[in-house]
Amino acid sequence: MTGPVIRVVGLGKSYETAAGLFPALKGVDLEIRPGEFIAVMGPSGSGKSTFMNLLGCLDTPSAGDYFLAGENVAQMSKDDLARLRNRTIGFVFQGFNLLPRMSLQDNVALPLVYAGVDKETRRARARVLLDRVGLGKYAESLPNRISGGQQQRVAIARALVNAPRLILADEPTGNLDSHTSEEIMRLFGELNADGITIVLVTHEPDIAEHAGRQVRFLDGRIVSDHLTGAQP
Repeated sequence: MTGPVIRVVGLGKSYETAAGLFPALKGVDLEIRPGEFIAVMGPSGSGKSTFMNLLGCLDTPSAGDYFLAGENVAQMSKDDLARLRNRTIGFVFQGFNLLPRMSLQDNVALPLVYAGVDKETRRARARVLLDRVGLGKYAESLPNRISGGQQQRVAIARALVNAPRLILADEPTGNLDSHTSEEIMRLFGELNADGITIVLVTHEPDIAEHAGRQVRFLDGRIVSDHLTGAQP
């Protein structure tokens, strides 16, 4: 696509609390072009997690518009939104979220089950992606037989299995040591060099330096947005 993969205009989100309505996000405007690698930063309560939940279509905005791959998600039915999300976005979380009784190959293939892909194709595609992240020889292992860094690589392979154009990563190195974190960030850099757009939430400045662009939130608003000069 030639236009923005993400465009938000006046995006707002408020929550009901015991003290009244709390505005977690306040009129955010932002465009993300295909192939960008963006780090979203900010202190706790700044709005960055709310923003990422909205980008991932895991929550709905209270105000404004959100265009994902050129389509206004606010005007879509739940079924259409789920289909758009599943074909457009891959998710990577801090906690890996692997199913403990499934092999690594079956964990990677799981999104394809929901997409109605046949078993042979699912397993073949999952194996290719495990090879891509350097874990093909562990395909039949269970998650508890590999390290945390390797589990995150499996989670990244799973995020790629539907060939998304966008990866949303929420603190993907938060449970990893510094050496393993660097390995994971190099993998994200390789994926970005292959043309995948990456939006990554982190509170760690050294992790954010891997991104080509940093967007910082404070009190529900973007307070800075600049290029870093980092190359994938």
